[in-house]
Amino acid sequence: MYAWDESSTYIRPPAYVDCEGGLPVLSGARALVALGDYVSTDHISPVGAIPAASPAGEYLRERGVQDFNSYGSRRGNHEVMARGTFGNPRLRNLLVGEGESGGTTLHLPSDERLPVYDAARRYTGSGTPLIVLAGRGYGMGSSRDWAAKGPWLLGVRAVLAEDFERIHRANLCAMGILPLLLPTGRSWSDLGLTGREEFDIDLSQVRGSGEAHVTADGIGFTVRADVRSAGEWNVLLAGGTLPYLLRTMGTRREDTA
Repeated sequence: MYAWDESSTYIRPPAYVDCEGGLPVLSGARALVALGDYVSTDHISPVGAIPAASPAGEYLRERGVQDFNSYGSRRGNHEVMARGTFGNPRLRNLLVGEGESGGTTLHLPSDERLPVYDAARRYTGSGTPLIVLAGRGYGMGSSRDWAAKGPWLLGVRAVLAEDFERIHRANLCAMGILPLLLPTGRSWSDLGLTGREEFDIDLSQVRGSGEAHVTADGIGFTVRADVRSAGEWNVLLAGGTLPYLLRTMGTRREDTA
């Protein structure tokens, strides 16, 4: 058993191991962010310097840290990385307007502009499931596992996009986040969505690459799960790779006991 140092701001015990598993219940879900085309993994989980005024900077300052360093150097600390998710200043969250820089979103139905991390915590506190709306090429760029881990820690359990970058799609499945494809050739704005809606996504008939019906404030459409193997499906149902491995090892121990 690893001896965790509770005072460390560089490495913390991960918060994504214990998970109930099963498909998420996406009833009354809200869009944490609403994004356009070609959002990269760096937009989702930046690795650059941690701004002093950011939620991650505030977290470190409260712990007496003066040299914040970079997100990349603190990727062993999920508290920092979760606070930096969707925090790239080049990210454009269309919920708050094209002129706004990254890191801010609109909490609904309060209409308050909040840091993404603070909005996610408020949604979690009210039991509101979260999704991400995106366009084409979601997750492009370098393979970055935190671009899936970070959204999961914020409570995101599904991403609705026109298509996904290949490796990032697999990383979403590995974290227990369901990649859902919008109707072919249609963006979320083409469907009449603004991102302010309340989403009900019926996953009862989804098996692997099956379809799910979505209702969003009277707008109805069908999405398809972009899950490409039985292995990915089993990992999704377990809540991610680590919970899946732990349960598999536990089952094997019981069988050999």
